[in-house]
Amino acid sequence: MQFISPPTDKSMQIHHIAIWVENLEVVRDFYLQYFDCRAGDFYHNPTKKFTSCFISFSNESRIELMKRPDIKPTIKAEKMGYTHLAIQVGTREDVNRLSQKIENDGFIIVGQPRLSGDGYYESAILDPEGNRIELLACD
Repeated sequence: MQFISPPTDKSMQIHHIAIWVENLEVVRDFYLQYFDCRAGDFYHNPTKKFTSCFISFSNESRIELMKRPDIKPTIKAEKMGYTHLAIQVGTREDVNRLSQKIENDGFIIVGQPRLSGDGYYESAILDPEGNRIELLACD
């Protein structure tokens, strides 16, 4: 396999990721409460019975929260495919503090703050619908 150098003009980057959710407002409010982000307006397509909302971070990365009544929740389990979203939250102290706040507010911590085998200082939490989020330190 031949390695191709990435473009140097930053023209290629991830624009956003999308997550199907059951309750747009609850998940949107979770992100707004715990992360330095802002939410756009809800978009609704009545023909497709589709509603979405973008959550934007200061570095221009975005999460699209989407809802459609025919998309049903499934049991979250380890499986092939996407497994988590990682959000840089600041220092190790910020990871500790935010993890504790989220846990105190009744959300599930699935991985206590620690230095991982690949050198990240991180914790792992579940959002209100069981989606895994890793909180990472920048230092």
